[in-house]
Amino acid sequence: MDWLQALLFDQDSVAHIVLLYAFVIAAGVLLGKIKFFGISLGVTFVLFAGIVAGHFGFIGNSSILSFVQDFGLILFVFCIGLQVGPSFFASFKKGGVAMNIVATGIVFLNIVVAVALYYGLNGRVDMAMMVGILCGAVTNTPGLGAANEALKELNYAGPEIAMGYACAYPLGVIGIIGSIIAIRYICRINLQKEEKQIEEAEAENPHMKPFNMHLEVRNEALNGKTLSQLSNFLGRDFVCTRILQDGHVSIPTSNTVFHVGDQIFVVCAEDDSEAIIAFIGPRIEVDWEKQDTPMVSRRILVTQSNMNGKTLGEIHFRTMYGVNVTRVNRSGMDLFAARNLTLQIGDRVMVVGPEDAVERVANLLGNQLKRLDHPNIITIFIGIFLGILLGSLPIAIPNMPTPLKLGLAGGPLIVAILIGRFGYKMKLVTYTTMSANLMLREIGLVLFLASVGIKAGENFVQTVVEGDGLLYVGCGFLITVIPLLIMGVIGRLKFKLNYFTLMGLIAGSNTDPPALAYSNQSCNNDAPAVGYSTVYPLAMFLRILTAQLLILFMAA
Repeated sequence: MDWLQALLFDQDSVAHIVLLYAFVIAAGVLLGKIKFFGISLGVTFVLFAGIVAGHFGFIGNSSILSFVQDFGLILFVFCIGLQVGPSFFASFKKGGVAMNIVATGIVFLNIVVAVALYYGLNGRVDMAMMVGILCGAVTNTPGLGAANEALKELNYAGPEIAMGYACAYPLGVIGIIGSIIAIRYICRINLQKEEKQIEEAEAENPHMKPFNMHLEVRNEALNGKTLSQLSNFLGRDFVCTRILQDGHVSIPTSNTVFHVGDQIFVVCAEDDSEAIIAFIGPRIEVDWEKQDTPMVSRRILVTQSNMNGKTLGEIHFRTMYGVNVTRVNRSGMDLFAARNLTLQIGDRVMVVGPEDAVERVANLLGNQLKRLDHPNIITIFIGIFLGILLGSLPIAIPNMPTPLKLGLAGGPLIVAILIGRFGYKMKLVTYTTMSANLMLREIGLVLFLASVGIKAGENFVQTVVEGDGLLYVGCGFLITVIPLLIMGVIGRLKFKLNYFTLMGLIAGSNTDPPALAYSNQSCNNDAPAVGYSTVYPLAMFLRILTAQLLILFMAA
């Protein structure tokens, strides 16, 4: 039985390390599916499984544990950055400013409450542990990783801050959902009235989605004018995909001359449809399939790497290939095919034209699904390489004992956000399927949580259960609830945010999927998802950055 004993307790054995991680992760994921009052902790239960394993002496080589922990953190944070990168800068546009102000206020007040508790308890809970409690209270695992990374820079030798995180996390999830419910009663919100407001707003402000219509040219002023001139007169973006003149169907170009009585098929933004109808002529019914030159429409997948980053105007679909592009589907959303729209790998382009011309465009764009199934790992590892370089750059700040570094969490996160948004300009293919991104992210997360749990488990009972565990829970609950109640009421009364949007905002500011799931179940619209996705990128960035800054400024 010596082989079994070596497998279970030989800390330097690779087999022991792999077996330990496999058991902790499998047990944690399975237990994480159990729901308490309708709420599950998900993969975060891996942390608790690791603590139990570490408590009973199933530990591994400390240097290997540290490597796996850091690598898992880098993988997790980088994949998050790639996911939020395309929407990170867009979240600051008109509609998202107020929501991001409220989310930033929540992050700021979380820190204020944590610092106030630190001084109010006269240092009974040291600042490093308070940061761990803070990360658990706001259910933000990347922040915990960033704090751990900063502690390494300071050669910290105290207890594992994951203990504070583990104590605060469960009540943090409950506190977030409880705060959402409390705000409803504090502000006396009528749910039916809130849903009605969303429906009215959507009716008054149609999205800039593609809108198709058949028109007959009736405006005498357009007689003898070219498509280019018509576009300049109108001053609005639209695509004329086909025209019926003298019984003949063709693809119009910028030099096509219009005459009264011509019948055209137009694609435009929904907001512009009424103005275009008023300028050109009334809507009609046309069966294009019965005309002399039938046109086909087809969705073509962009898989050629040399198309990545090119605008629709640069490719000259209409003049060179005799087809029109009417819209582009990206990540499930239809976008209007404006000339300055930049193509990315994975886009689905709707092309209209003669069948042979459409086939030529398909060959140009690639249209090979297998290419997308093949992962573009070079972009991931180039990004990680650049992220570690950025994270390792020392930034000297006066009166600080050690230079500030973005670290293994901040550096890869910032680079991933920039690559996700601007990577196409450097010819980097940033496309990954959602399932591939989630797989890499989840693997990184469970490796990080398992490592932290195993390292913390050895002294967990002594430090938490026999020590200040209940104090950690109480501190975490206050850090969770106070900022949410204050900023939730401000968001409602000051910024007039719809309650369902506010629910998603609160979940997103804490990067908390269980709270989002609860919010989605409470309504019949997608307002919570919109609020969550609008503030999530900035909130995640701030959580990771502020956790490091608190350690470097306060714990040092």
